[in-house]
Amino acid sequence: MKVMSKLHVKKGDQVVVLAGKEKGKSGKIIHVHTDKQRVVVEGLQIIKKHTRKSQQNPNGAIVEREGSIHISNVKKAEAAAA
Repeated sequence: MKVMSKLHVKKGDQVVVLAGKEKGKSGKIIHVHTDKQRVVVEGLQIIKKHTRKSQQNPNGAIVEREGSIHISNVKKAEAAAA
């Protein structure tokens, strides 16, 4: 049985990236992979995914989408003081 540890961020949180090529950028969390301790942040860590031929893409395609970032490399963004 796996033990799930509590994470400091959750889906929908606004975060700032602390390390890597996206350092200093911010965005909203789209998905959290708890077992791998990784998060997917909207608009950051863009990767190119090659897709097979299908009825939607008869010639195949190269799709750009967000990749994951390790959870230790992000922190919650402070809320702006009103």
